[in-house]
Amino acid sequence: MKKIKSGAMVAVTERIREGEKERTSVFKGVVLARKHGESSGGTFTVRSVVGGVGVEKVYPIYSPNIASVKILSSPKKVGRSKIYYIREVSKKKSRQKIGIAA
Repeated sequence: MKKIKSGAMVAVTERIREGEKERTSVFKGVVLARKHGESSGGTFTVRSVVGGVGVEKVYPIYSPNIASVKILSSPKKVGRSKIYYIREVSKKKSRQKIGIAA
């Protein structure tokens, strides 16, 4: 899980339990923050725009509900470890600031 860092585009496949049934759901977005390192309480925040509304999800790194995390693209260098300023700017501007291709 060391490769998950701020600015990376990721696809998180999570297991969702609905009563007796279990299904998987994929959430694609940009990693805004990684908190608490490799400890058991470590988390990462993923942001995406779904239906014109910004959605953020916080995932525990060692959650049994996460089936897989696929890193789609990762920037060479990001100026900050927490890139919360992405919330305020457009998608095009955020890609320019981070330096990744969509």
